[in-house]
Amino acid sequence: MTVPMTNPEQYQILLDEKKARIERDFANSSDTSQTDTDLKPSLPFPELEVFASEPEHFRLRAEFRIWHQDGRCFYAMFEPGKKNDPYEVTDFPIASKLINRLMVEMKEAIHQPENDILMQRMFQMEFLTTLSGDALITMIYHKPLDEEWQAAAEKLQAQIGFPIIGRSRKQKLVLKRDYVIETLTINGKQYQYKQIEGGFTQPNGGMNQKMLSWAKELSKPLKGDLVELYCGNGNFSIALAEHYNKVMATEISKTSVYAAQYNIEKNNIENLIIARLSSEEFVQALQGTREFRRLEGIDLTTYEFNTVFVDPPRSGLDDESVKQVQGYDNIIYVSCNPETLHNNLQILTETHEIKRFAIFDQFPYTHHIECGVFLQRKA
Repeated sequence: MTVPMTNPEQYQILLDEKKARIERDFANSSDTSQTDTDLKPSLPFPELEVFASEPEHFRLRAEFRIWHQDGRCFYAMFEPGKKNDPYEVTDFPIASKLINRLMVEMKEAIHQPENDILMQRMFQMEFLTTLSGDALITMIYHKPLDEEWQAAAEKLQAQIGFPIIGRSRKQKLVLKRDYVIETLTINGKQYQYKQIEGGFTQPNGGMNQKMLSWAKELSKPLKGDLVELYCGNGNFSIALAEHYNKVMATEISKTSVYAAQYNIEKNNIENLIIARLSSEEFVQALQGTREFRRLEGIDLTTYEFNTVFVDPPRSGLDDESVKQVQGYDNIIYVSCNPETLHNNLQILTETHEIKRFAIFDQFPYTHHIECGVFLQRKA
């Protein structure tokens, strides 16, 4: 059975609803005579820019529970609260065409008698794909993985044509590699990114390209240096580097920093440095209240940071980071949570004016929406 999803013909209706919600929550709640406690204070709000997703095959990663029943197994999803009532997934229209193809090929392969060991006690399968046609498959088990499993998995890997990783408790077997290489085309220019299994990547590759293009357009007329907090694998900072004199980016995840260093070299970026620091630590370093060995050899006083780029987690920016961000002339803020974005903007708009506001439909057919805001210091 195909996973039930909203008819693609309804996509524009749903996107229009998201647009209306953002406009209502950010711009149209200024009537203080209303008593609805859910209403938020209004903000100066420019015309909303809307970036639509492809209605199908937009998601580049997916994970499925593996359900065992009557001597066979299948991809399973569940309704909330019904963990013992699986819904068999045979087709996943929101996922990339490559994921849909590999779902079929992998299921058929593990049901072959010679691959019985691969099916035994497997409880999850994950797919990571790219716009450029690369893929990685992770098979997760409730059992230790031995040499017999590895031999069977290596044969399957050769048959499928894409790398396989085996995981179980405290065990990770990488048969070939644990990453994919993505190629993104931004305004006619190509960028390559290593995306490591288990690390954060933008799930909607087409929308990621639109977000990068939007951020590059904002950056073209800006001057000075850029600092980016929460840079991940360098997704934004690498694409934006050409528009600034120097770029300093921070990220706390070792996996993401490793990928970012590879991506800097791969894309021949010479004016970008990645520091493994949290945003809070970077604030402390800038203020001179704490020294970090991880910044050894980097003189922060040589930077003229006029622009800051932030793409924080769902919790948004903490109080100290908001104050620090207010110190820059230009703020590019990408948010996966409109509620925490709104809270942060209440403070940021005390010193800065919202010049651009965009929504990026990263997750069609859900209530989630990604926002992009560009602010400049008030005259």
